[in-house]
Amino acid sequence: MLEVTGLHAGYGPVEILRNVDLTVRRGETVALLGANGAGKSTLSNTISGLQRATAGKIRFDGRDITAKRPAGIVAEGIIQVSEGRRIFPNLTVDENLTLGSYRRGRPHRAANIDRVCTLFPRLRERFRQLAGTMSGGEQQMLAIGRALMAEPRLLILDEPSLGLSPRMVEDMFALIARLHTDDIGILLVEQNVVQSLGVADRAYVLENGTIAMTGTPAQLLGDAAIKRSYLGL
Repeated sequence: MLEVTGLHAGYGPVEILRNVDLTVRRGETVALLGANGAGKSTLSNTISGLQRATAGKIRFDGRDITAKRPAGIVAEGIIQVSEGRRIFPNLTVDENLTLGSYRRGRPHRAANIDRVCTLFPRLRERFRQLAGTMSGGEQQMLAIGRALMAEPRLLILDEPSLGLSPRMVEDMFALIARLHTDDIGILLVEQNVVQSLGVADRAYVLENGTIAMTGTPAQLLGDAAIKRSYLGL
């Protein structure tokens, strides 16, 4: 579904990503792991069109989307839940969800709202509440629910467990595991190694802007040197 080849990206003269190759297949959950500052968010933002590649290609279903603008990439079905949630705090839960279907999924808006509220019963309870008054965990539910309103074909989750309580972290990864049963590709960008490998089919380890290691969770966790050097375990 997603094929990234030889990708380079950065900010002005500072190159962050160097020769990155990555693939995500339909219905597959792929974890992108790495320490803070490794370039994970730069990679997810480049795939989403928020950051421009300086070299390399990004293909989605065989089509070159490297130069597409963010709105065009959303129209393709690539939806990102950015780090920090980025909800609209002065709008209600209902209004935030409605905005999620602005560019894609509008014909099925009512059905998708019902689906999201079934997945997140707390959002139904808070439906008319201002998003900014909810807890961090509820806001993360809303951010993911808003993304699902756009009927994603590829869902990019950038640090979904950041700032959540241990209990909410458990709930968040349980949700990601449930989404895995749908016909949605998931790129999970995370620092939480153990939890991510628990839900992923494959994983990439990003270090200093390059792919240092890739494999199945069993392969990565089965090598003591990899666990120590790249996973911090």
